[in-house]
Amino acid sequence: MSDSIDYGNLMHDAMRGLIREVLSQVADEGLPAEHHFFITFDTTHEDVALADWLRQRYPGEMTVVVQHWFENLEVGDNGFGITLNFGDSPEPIYIPYDAISTFVDPSVEFGLRFETQDSDEDEGAEEEAPPEPDVEGATASEAEVVSLDSFRKH
Repeated sequence: MSDSIDYGNLMHDAMRGLIREVLSQVADEGLPAEHHFFITFDTTHEDVALADWLRQRYPGEMTVVVQHWFENLEVGDNGFGITLNFGDSPEPIYIPYDAISTFVDPSVEFGLRFETQDSDEDEGAEEEAPPEPDVEGATASEAEVVSLDSFRKH
């Protein structure tokens, strides 16, 4: 038996379960109202599957937007597959849940951030705007970065 309860990993597992449940609902029913997601993930994760040209363009981290155009959303126990449009080129991607570093739905001021084990900050869920996303083929300089601060009620 361990000397302590690993709350950090338990919280991460719960947060990944929440993402899985949300994506399952979207796969079954579509995106409701104005909901959309910014999902940032580690492209070096061994189970991430994406086109070679995307991996070369994003050698460490990538943010995708699930909003207007997506298809073939298939949600599994360990990750999800989705086809997204990059400059009129549909590309299938597979993202394991443990490769995700942020999951944000700015339409309802909701965000999750997964801390790394060597972080000095407290682990857990936090609201945060993701890094500059590549939106359906737009370059980072063309993409709109949404700060959740602009949605907060003061």
